[in-house]
Amino acid sequence: MTAAATTATGAETLRVVLADDHGVVREGLAMVLDAAEGIEVVGEADTVAEAITLVRRERPDVLVLDLRMPGESPLEALPLLGRIAPELAVVILTMQERPGCVRAALAAGVRGYVLKEASGRELAEAVRLVHAGRIYLTPELAARLAAEAQGGPDGLAEGELRVLRLLALGHTNREIGEQLFLSPRTVESYRARIQQKTGRVSRAELVRYALQHGLVDLAA
Repeated sequence: MTAAATTATGAETLRVVLADDHGVVREGLAMVLDAAEGIEVVGEADTVAEAITLVRRERPDVLVLDLRMPGESPLEALPLLGRIAPELAVVILTMQERPGCVRAALAAGVRGYVLKEASGRELAEAVRLVHAGRIYLTPELAARLAAEAQGGPDGLAEGELRVLRLLALGHTNREIGEQLFLSPRTVESYRARIQQKTGRVSRAELVRYALQHGLVDLAA
């Protein structure tokens, strides 16, 4: 961990840089974190490049980073940030709640993943925990990841996986319903849930998704 600053009383103060392309969001986050005990916001960035510059200059303990920002992908910038500040802990603050996004962030080295609907208290707690070397996930996301471990990718249930496999093999909704003994309306409901969970909408995207996750072999 980095050597955080200390107050006059000797208490540790965690130094944080905020990176979000919405100014009003940054201002609100800065107010929330500055009001939290033992946390000080030392810089704000509205692009990934500016976040890198601030990390290089300020050497913060924690970077709170939006998952979607103009220019370079925030996750793709993490290796460089790690070289600049090896002890830096990163908390993603985002509206993206798909399990696939959470997994990608954790795989890239992120220690915290918090939804923007979270309370200021939760964000401050995430900052403290990741600085202490722990992983923090918004509770509902942690629950979804745990449930996913018992099912398919992105939390797809077994029934949804069956429908997705048949979609990927080119079957129509009517044919899928006949094979699985489902009504057309139920098949449509399954398909809508699959699209919502995976973020894929068109049949071509769903086919690629099924192939990427080994759910179907078109050569079979």
